[in-house]
Amino acid sequence: MRGAQFVDPKALARIHSLELLARTVVDGFINGLHRAPHLGFSLDFAEHRGYEPGDDLRRVDWRLFARTDRYYVKQFEADSNANCVVVLDVSKSMRFGSQGITKLDYGRFLAASLLYLSSTQRDRVGLVTFDSDVIEYVPPSAKHLEYALYALDRIDERGPGSLAAPMLKVTDRLRRRGIVAVVSDLYDEPDAVVNAIKPLKFRGHDVVVFHVLDPAEIDFPYSEAASFGDLESGERMPIVPDSVRDQYKALVQAHIDALSRRFTDNRIDYALFRTSVPLDYALFRYLSMRERLSRVR
Repeated sequence: MRGAQFVDPKALARIHSLELLARTVVDGFINGLHRAPHLGFSLDFAEHRGYEPGDDLRRVDWRLFARTDRYYVKQFEADSNANCVVVLDVSKSMRFGSQGITKLDYGRFLAASLLYLSSTQRDRVGLVTFDSDVIEYVPPSAKHLEYALYALDRIDERGPGSLAAPMLKVTDRLRRRGIVAVVSDLYDEPDAVVNAIKPLKFRGHDVVVFHVLDPAEIDFPYSEAASFGDLESGERMPIVPDSVRDQYKALVQAHIDALSRRFTDNRIDYALFRTSVPLDYALFRYLSMRERLSRVR
């Protein structure tokens, strides 16, 4: 795919502006496609709906306002003006990185790119960051891209993570149906992870989960005996890698397989990403889901 050279995570780490980074990723990605992905947008008028804060004023039907004294927004066939919210895990375990980029930085790059891409598709964009609780909430709006990027840019040191409480709050806050992209390393038991996220699906949202892991967490390439630490709890344990590598890799793969099965059973899109994988793969997966939704919206 043309443009893939612009989305290598290590190269992106040298770009200090998240807005520039997101634009670089998305523009490079779009240039690599055979057609621009402005999916779900048409100029064929369908109906009106009531105005909501954040709607583009250019889409207000002023003639209808003059007759009714009420604000209505024009809707179009397969209108892509949906709510798209990225929910980003910023807990301690996301600070790990073995190849020059942490899971958190990869997650930030991915979140910024998804938000920017959604904004170009005329969607309302929002952001949630969390560890064991919701830290920052930027409500979805057509005007909130800059606020969301600013929130991503000023993430600081956070505590241990948990999915249950933050996801419950996110579900309560997101009353209007939309697309919710969860970006996390999913450090919990598979049943606990899925039980935390599936209420979003029950509420009517289309949910896609980006499972972000460092290659070292999957392949365990270490050879020297050392003391390994848990970033969440701070506990350390002496380990001889050669004696536990096969068992460790089997456990990690079993965890990934269990998550994939459970998400599939609950009709939730799931994708595993190593932090070495270019972001165009993540964008393509998201865009494929976006296209499917545009056909039924």
